[in-house]
Amino acid sequence: LPKKKIKLNLSKKTPSSFSLSHPQTPKLSYGYKSKMNVGRSGYRVFSANSTPAGSELAKQITERLGVELGKSVVYQESNRETRVDVKESVRGQDIFIIQTMPRDVNTAIMELLVMAYALKTSCAKNIIGVIPYFPYSKQCKMRKRGSIVCKLLASMLAKAGLTHIITMDLHQKEIQGFFSFPVDNLRASPFLLQYIQEEIPDYRNAIIVAKSPSAAKRAQSYAERLRLGLAVMHGEAQCAESDMADGRHSPPAFRPSCGPPGLELPLMMAKEKPPITVVGDVGGRIAIIVDDIIDDVADFVAAAEILKERGAYKIYIMATHGLLSADAPRLIEESAIDEVVVTNTVPHEVQKLQCPKIKTVDVSMILAEAIRRIHNGESMAYLFRNVTVDD
Repeated sequence: LPKKKIKLNLSKKTPSSFSLSHPQTPKLSYGYKSKMNVGRSGYRVFSANSTPAGSELAKQITERLGVELGKSVVYQESNRETRVDVKESVRGQDIFIIQTMPRDVNTAIMELLVMAYALKTSCAKNIIGVIPYFPYSKQCKMRKRGSIVCKLLASMLAKAGLTHIITMDLHQKEIQGFFSFPVDNLRASPFLLQYIQEEIPDYRNAIIVAKSPSAAKRAQSYAERLRLGLAVMHGEAQCAESDMADGRHSPPAFRPSCGPPGLELPLMMAKEKPPITVVGDVGGRIAIIVDDIIDDVADFVAAAEILKERGAYKIYIMATHGLLSADAPRLIEESAIDEVVVTNTVPHEVQKLQCPKIKTVDVSMILAEAIRRIHNGESMAYLFRNVTVDD
């Protein structure tokens, strides 16, 4: 029999052929897929603070970023338990939690932990905490029979789900070693230096003052960049954290026989502070005291009185974190201090109403830029240009 040639027309597709473009086969929704990709590359900014005053910094940061603040509800139950409800999807996104520390520090910490854990269980890709003032930073060393609370807080934040932290001017830079994830310790000194140059008349006649020898490195950094002189105070006005007596600084007059025979330990000599001394000439100058935290202002008031006695005609205090607890506004208003300049890392609007000497410098710009760079995977070196280690 003659062989017949069979030609296959491959240009036409039969209904039985498997093809995604065939009208009888279900099509994949590529629009949904592209939306998922956009969501995974996006980010959200949330505020973990339950008070309106604590959310002001978060609003300023989101305005600079051009995004809306994430939808969430943070509130306290009738029994003071913290509850957090996230009102939108965060799956696969970079989440930034902005938490400022008001007077009720422990509640603010709990709000941050609960929100971080809520976002972790909601499958957020990365959870970055923006904590401009890191609480318990003064408790970063072992003091007698105490504990290193700052290390405990770092472990709690890691356990709650945080993967990164943005903070500003840690009390001790070694605190970064307490964390098991990256920490970006930003500096407020460029903003404070700009304020000195633009808002203090005749700042060339000023001198930078360190309230205690422990603050001398920070004061030296300011003085070198402003090309000004440096003065250091030490003596009775200095309030050292290690000088709190608990009985071991006052050994008994007799040697108890509790050791092995022949073991003679030398008696501990009592520590005495010298009279207050100012190393440096402040006569006829503007004295600018720099520090990282201003909380209990008694030491600053005492330092201002000494500087006035030594001839300083104006006294400014520059600090990053203005906690201004207790009667700080009243003490500042009644003191020889002319102006207290702090940043908005901690809400202090009530204190400003009580004392017009308190001025605020906005640092939301650098925090917003840090968020943008971390999300885009850009280098953070630009934010640390011309910043020394001692800041």
